[in-house]
Amino acid sequence: MTGALLIRPSRDDDVAAITTIYGHHVLHGVASFEEVPPDEAEMARRRAEIVGRGFPHVVAERGGKVVGYCYAGPYRARVGYRFSVEDSIYIEPGEVGRGIGRALLAEIIERSTELGYRQMIAVIGGSETLPSIRLHAALGFSHIGVFTGSGFKFGRWIDSVYMQRPLGPGASALPG
Repeated sequence: MTGALLIRPSRDDDVAAITTIYGHHVLHGVASFEEVPPDEAEMARRRAEIVGRGFPHVVAERGGKVVGYCYAGPYRARVGYRFSVEDSIYIEPGEVGRGIGRALLAEIIERSTELGYRQMIAVIGGSETLPSIRLHAALGFSHIGVFTGSGFKFGRWIDSVYMQRPLGPGASALPG
């Protein structure tokens, strides 16, 4: 697909495309450890939860079609983690490798920084998922560690790769 890439906040009418994109990754990849794709109503509920809590949730659109989405959500529920977020990013399969992931993640990093978050955590399914690992590294994430065989999907054990980057002053200053 050709045309200019537009990164914008997601809308309710994007949920069908988001559901399709995520469903592909559930069925064919290890970015998600889910095994059954959620339906559109569940994806709408998840999006509404993120947006309703003030977290950034954006889509990439090209030629009027949503070709990827990305959001930041809570890293953990406990109050002590309130300045840390976890990113999630999914790209339409035919659009992988065209800079969409970089554009989406850069936007989420910027918006999360503006909202006052101090750390962004990436939990990447599969040590072999080099495109995602490289994308995060290119945008300033450091490799933190690997939880070996922490997931099980497609009849095999899957690692979880942890990466992290500071936002704004990170941990060098107390929150304002």
